[in-house]
Amino acid sequence: MDQQIGQRLQAIRTRLGMSQRQLARVSGVANATISQIEAGKLNPTVSMLKKVLDGIPMSMGEFFSDHAESAERIFFRATELTEIADGGVSFRQVGANLRNKSIQLLQESYQPGAGTGRHAITHEGEECGIVLKGRLEVTVGDRVAVLTAGDAYYFRSEQPHHFRNSGSEICELITACTPPSF
Repeated sequence: MDQQIGQRLQAIRTRLGMSQRQLARVSGVANATISQIEAGKLNPTVSMLKKVLDGIPMSMGEFFSDHAESAERIFFRATELTEIADGGVSFRQVGANLRNKSIQLLQESYQPGAGTGRHAITHEGEECGIVLKGRLEVTVGDRVAVLTAGDAYYFRSEQPHHFRNSGSEICELITACTPPSF
């Protein structure tokens, strides 16, 4: 998927009339890193891609959305959830394009040892989640907790945060973010 991420990033950046250097400057990500992502030579972590997209600005949901969605859509089959992550992390979003929506609902899974990356994530709003299976290390600011099945979290998303599967089995959870800014 890293080639698709790179091609998509380049197409969006070009459509907006931004150079790689401009995107690097506004996102705080090195120009060489953006170049490697666009060339498909670097598969960005969730936190790195979020940081790049903040420079556009665009949410990850919008970035991975292929089309506008009818406001009347109510039901979504498992095969119709929009994948908005890559690597050892999977974020499956209910609905494709959340523009003008109030909430983002995700089914997340983390392979053992996988996480959102070494860079903390920040974005507008609030988020919460409940662990269904496995172990999830959640860091919010300077607070860290390891959550297991049935445990949950809720915090303001402006606080730097990241997630990592600290267990030996896949970690699965359901999360929500409002507004859909991730």
